[in-house]
Amino acid sequence: MYDLYLMLQKSFKYDIYNKLNLKENDYILLTLHRDFNVDNKEKLEKILAELNKISKEKKIVFPIHPRTRKRINEFNLEKYLENLIVIEPIDFLNLMGLVKMAWKVITDSGGLQKEAYFAKKRAVVLMPDTNWRELIEENWNVLANENDLYEKTFEENNMNYPESMNGDGNAGKKIIDILLNQL
Repeated sequence: MYDLYLMLQKSFKYDIYNKLNLKENDYILLTLHRDFNVDNKEKLEKILAELNKISKEKKIVFPIHPRTRKRINEFNLEKYLENLIVIEPIDFLNLMGLVKMAWKVITDSGGLQKEAYFAKKRAVVLMPDTNWRELIEENWNVLANENDLYEKTFEENNMNYPESMNGDGNAGKKIIDILLNQL
């Protein structure tokens, strides 16, 4: 995964970043789409209320997932979007450009929390648990829920980046070398 991130890094796009006139490290990138976060009105409303509190201190850029938009409309929670920079869903390369320039990421996406780490950005993970345990154990990413999202977002940020948790980005080359040497 890290190999692919490094390979694609030169292709990241900054169109959305530039169009929104954002400044580096001055906003949070938000993704929110998991059923356990958006399909329950009370939980979604609490999450959106926490995001509104956060947006008073840091801009939040929110490429809104169709499932999330549908639930927000269905539950009449549109008022909570007023202080967020809500944009249409975007492609991977523009998303990675936004991650690269963000201050932090708030997400319930499995892959994005890892890609945030690759970009040296901390992630607040809106999930009860994650498969990327090493990022939690290193205290780089934090798990949060609808009741502590604000608090977890603004926890201590002066942490050293935990280097080399995913190798040096040459795993593919090393695998090919091993296979070729076995022929």
